[in-house]
Amino acid sequence: MNTNNTQVERYHKLVEYLETEFKTNITSEKIEDVSFYSYRNINRIFTALQHETIGQFIKRKRLEKAAEFLKYSDEEISDIALDIGYKDLASFSKAFKKHFKYSPSTYRNSKRIQQEITEKLIQNKEDNNAETIIFNIEILPKLKILYLQYKGSYQDSKGIEKTWNTLINYAFKKKVLSGKTVILGEILDDDEITDTIQCRYNAGIVLENYQDIRIEGFFRIKEISTQKYAKFIHVGSHESCFETYKAIYGRWMKDVKLEFEDKPTLEFYVNDEETTPKEKLITEIYIPVK
Repeated sequence: MNTNNTQVERYHKLVEYLETEFKTNITSEKIEDVSFYSYRNINRIFTALQHETIGQFIKRKRLEKAAEFLKYSDEEISDIALDIGYKDLASFSKAFKKHFKYSPSTYRNSKRIQQEITEKLIQNKEDNNAETIIFNIEILPKLKILYLQYKGSYQDSKGIEKTWNTLINYAFKKKVLSGKTVILGEILDDDEITDTIQCRYNAGIVLENYQDIRIEGFFRIKEISTQKYAKFIHVGSHESCFETYKAIYGRWMKDVKLEFEDKPTLEFYVNDEETTPKEKLITEIYIPVK
């Protein structure tokens, strides 16, 4: 492995560690143990690849997670502050307001108002004979995937398409594609909470029979644990998926009535895009629930 691949691998290990442990007390010594670099040097590499320092990354992740709890749960604000690693409510509120421009309570209330408005709009459409939202509960088994991460706006279809093309070409070279290969996307961030430039999407393929391949560069392999999901079906272009998501979340509190699990949303792409008209494409949306 050359020097550049070594740096990329250590960067990936550090990111995985930070994404798992960001709520805890992360010291420079722990970071050095994980990355096998001095804190100063790994922070330089991290900043060049992530466009933010390690400290900024940890703070952002904590505050974005707090925003998710405020948006989707009824948990007390003081409990949220403690859960994401803040020792007191005052310091959390100050940091949250600086990042989101609203106090935690104002942010929660504004999101509730938005949800109520969306529900009313959807209800008005249903009064005009629009279809109600339908879903099933499914438990997916553990999956092993080869993936490549895209970072940026979820509405940048060209950027996401480029990521997919790069992944498919790599998978073809590694001889892990077949007519039965399952194609999926993993949505890691809420674009109403996370800045556009930091939103992450994993383009992935399921490795059949847990195939073992050597990976290079920014291609990664991971396991997605078995999980319970609310499954929805979207029919139409990938770009129009946003309308389906809007309907799902708009009716969540009233019709779905399930508690979100703190894990990524999955999208399974059923059709071959090259042979299927856009309006007939089927996307299975799996939202993790408890």
